[in-house]
Amino acid sequence: MAKIGRDDYSLSRVPRTERFGFFSMLLQWLAMSGSLSQFVLGATLGLGMTFQNAFLSFTLGAVILEVVIFAVGAAGQREGLSMTLLTRFAGFGRNGSTLVSLVIAVSLIGWFGVQNGIFGTSMTALVGGPSWLWCILAGLALTLLVMYGFKIMMWLAKIAVPLFFGLVAFSIWNELSHHSIPDLVNMPPAGAAISIPAAATIIAGGYMTGAITSPDMTRFNRKAWHVMAQSSCSMILSEYIVGMTGVLLGHAAGTSNVSKIVLGSSGFIGLIIVILATAKINDWNLYSSSLGVANFVQTVFGKKVQRGVITVAIGILGTALSAIGFLDHFKDFLSLLGVAIPPVGGIIVAEYWFVRRLRKPLDDTRESGAMPAQVAAWVPASLVVWAIAFCVGKFVPWGIPTINSLVTALVLYSVLALLGLVRPSRLVAMEPSAAPHNNPVPTH
Repeated sequence: MAKIGRDDYSLSRVPRTERFGFFSMLLQWLAMSGSLSQFVLGATLGLGMTFQNAFLSFTLGAVILEVVIFAVGAAGQREGLSMTLLTRFAGFGRNGSTLVSLVIAVSLIGWFGVQNGIFGTSMTALVGGPSWLWCILAGLALTLLVMYGFKIMMWLAKIAVPLFFGLVAFSIWNELSHHSIPDLVNMPPAGAAISIPAAATIIAGGYMTGAITSPDMTRFNRKAWHVMAQSSCSMILSEYIVGMTGVLLGHAAGTSNVSKIVLGSSGFIGLIIVILATAKINDWNLYSSSLGVANFVQTVFGKKVQRGVITVAIGILGTALSAIGFLDHFKDFLSLLGVAIPPVGGIIVAEYWFVRRLRKPLDDTRESGAMPAQVAAWVPASLVVWAIAFCVGKFVPWGIPTINSLVTALVLYSVLALLGLVRPSRLVAMEPSAAPHNNPVPTH
């Protein structure tokens, strides 16, 4: 098969020599804060909550996300592995990681469609024409960019970050200068009430997939403390500047339609900049999805398919989803993400940092930078934990579903390990085409 784009170490460790410095990676993290959907979220909360309650909700959601990002992202940085490859050694085994890859890939292709749909709606509001046409044009352009990998995405971040936050400052001055800030802060919600737990679930649950897939980015970091500092900066900007600005704009305009808010605030140039920022966060949806599909294809079909080829295929699929109106299912999609993805993060954290029954192959090969030759095939207990934690998050009526499901997975996996019930079935070759080994995996 001809080489298309860059593979970006989709099925191996990122060498230490190929990693990037603090400020280059910081731009990538800050670019993740530049999302049009975060304005939508802030404005939506502004219609259903007071400013103070929205602030508490963003704080709770940010704390949840930051803990998960550092715990999972630091593991990715340490090993130089993508999230789906990491799950082979952090709770799921080689075959179990294919299920994680499938869930994550489907979720991120959906997010790609959601963001692309917002782009199409925004362009229709600006210049007219059918939104599906704008979705197709944007989707194909973004697919081409992501096909060439992390370095090109970093170049885009250098443009998108300063432009986006310039727009934020301009929007605040141009729109809110016509209002009394104290009045907006103290304004009662104009729409149906949203509780703090419900809002925190939307905030943390809607971005939990990004937190759990953070190793896809942090594998390019040189040091673990970089992950903590950079992700913290991203949370501050995303929740307290972009999100809370959205709350104020929602109060001021009386609508959650971010296209109308931004058009009324910043005009043509402002919308173009927000579109650029939307593309910058959407490239990560497509990028992480391509890594998940690469792991899935290798394990299920025993073939290594270049990440660039995969990007083209799923980019076309995501573009089609946006063109047919996947954005209409935005709220249902957020609710599903809020309970389906967090248990994966709980299992990764429990196994990698506490239980460590599957991690030894990584410990033995970390210094050399090679991939382990063998890995566990299945870890049945982790699949049971995943299913139970999902049900807890979905059906338990109290608390915050995102936290309920994540903590349930972390605690239950750890308890089962202490009881000796986390038992990998057997060792197999890392690559399915190689001859498997049927001997049991040592559990101590």
